[in-house]
Amino acid sequence: MTVATGGVVQTPPAAPLPLGTGRLETAALGPFTLGDGTVLPELVVAYRHDGPGPADAPQVLVVHALTGSADAAGDWWEPVIGPGRALDTERFGVLGANLLGGRYGTTGPGSIDPASGRPYGRDFPAVSTRDQARAFWTLLDSLGIDRLALVVGGSLGGMVALEVALVRPAGVDHVVPIAAPAATGPMAIAWNRIQTELIERLGEDGLALARQLAMTTYRSETDFDERFGRDVEPDGRPSIVSYLDHQGRKLVERFDGDTYRILAGAMDLHDIGGGRGGTEAALAHLGVADVRLTGIGIVDDILYGPRQVRSLVDAASRSGIAARYREIRSTKGHDAFLVEWDQLTTLLREALAAGQRPDEGYVSEWQTLEA
Repeated sequence: MTVATGGVVQTPPAAPLPLGTGRLETAALGPFTLGDGTVLPELVVAYRHDGPGPADAPQVLVVHALTGSADAAGDWWEPVIGPGRALDTERFGVLGANLLGGRYGTTGPGSIDPASGRPYGRDFPAVSTRDQARAFWTLLDSLGIDRLALVVGGSLGGMVALEVALVRPAGVDHVVPIAAPAATGPMAIAWNRIQTELIERLGEDGLALARQLAMTTYRSETDFDERFGRDVEPDGRPSIVSYLDHQGRKLVERFDGDTYRILAGAMDLHDIGGGRGGTEAALAHLGVADVRLTGIGIVDDILYGPRQVRSLVDAASRSGIAARYREIRSTKGHDAFLVEWDQLTTLLREALAAGQRPDEGYVSEWQTLEA
């Protein structure tokens, strides 16, 4: 709608994007250029914001992992987000957003390609964790959030959290990658290759099998021994096989193979030193901007284990960053960042407290939090 004023036709300003609603919203953000030069005609990002806006409180960005969504506060991280919780929505604004290439409301393979009028599907372009971080900053700018007190995520979410800080170091106080490395290693790439190949060859059946394989990397030997042992179901299947079948079916009901392939590809491409002169040169930009970094490893994580997270923290320390290592002790393996609520609460409160008292406790150190 246009309005004529003094003979001049004016377009009213767009309504501001909603903040603090505690429900899922979508933002249409215009064309978006990927790192390889590919242009997406329209970037749409699904998000949820809880708590006060940037004019009234510090802001926190929470980034989901491979099959997650923007609904951290109402779903996969609900125990640590809300009034009185670790990410206290009476004291902080908390933003969750669906990743570029994702399934739940953000532009991805399921979105309509304007050129064809059909979903992109297999034609959706490859994206990187850096592209995903830049898409988040496009959303943050549109929301009027120019600074983050904390950006945190686990697994793929931790990789993107690192890139959010590196894309705009002056806009982040503290970055907390959980179970995430500086660059994805060959073992993780190999696992992703098997999963995506299953999807390519077998479609939905392959997606179910890919999820089953992934679940064996998300948990630990101890967890499977304690939960399943040699138990057998009434139909004669080992209980662990029944569990894996169930996990595969559940994912097929809520996800799709093209999105899985795109997001696994983003993980494979992850390398914070790429195009920046290497890992330490990249991290040095965070040091110049006084960004703090806490890397959180998980005991018995076979996917992105403590050694990889410690390597990131070591590189950060050598680059002049106020960096430290923390560790979650758990039998749950990689997925501990989705279940160990007491330890996560301690770690998140510590991270936010450190942001308020930057002179306390920020030296390179190795410390373990006991379960």
